[in-house]
Amino acid sequence: MTDQKSSLHREVAEKITDMGYPEELGRAVSANLVSEISLERMLGYLYHAKPKTAEEIVDEMLAIMDDRDRWLKKKSAEYYNSRYNILLNEGLGVEVEEE
Repeated sequence: MTDQKSSLHREVAEKITDMGYPEELGRAVSANLVSEISLERMLGYLYHAKPKTAEEIVDEMLAIMDDRDRWLKKKSAEYYNSRYNILLNEGLGVEVEEE
C-alpha cells in the first residue's frame, strides 16, 4: 500500500471519529474503500456534506463502492470487447488453405 493511500485511510477514519462517531465505524468505512479515488471521494463527502447520522456515512460508502464496481465492470467489458473485435478482424492466426 502506498504512503498516500495509508494516509488517506487514516484521514477518513480520523475524520469520522472527529465527527463524534465510533472509531469502529471509521475503521470499517476506511477498510471498505480500497482505492485512493474512493477514499478521496469519501473525504470530500465528509468535509462538505457534513452527514448528520452514521447511516448517511454508510450509505455514501456503499454508493462509492457501487460506483467503483460499476466502473470496473465497464472497463472489463470494454477490454474483452476489444479483444473479441481483434479476434473477429484478425482470426485465430491459423492459416486456412483454400481449395
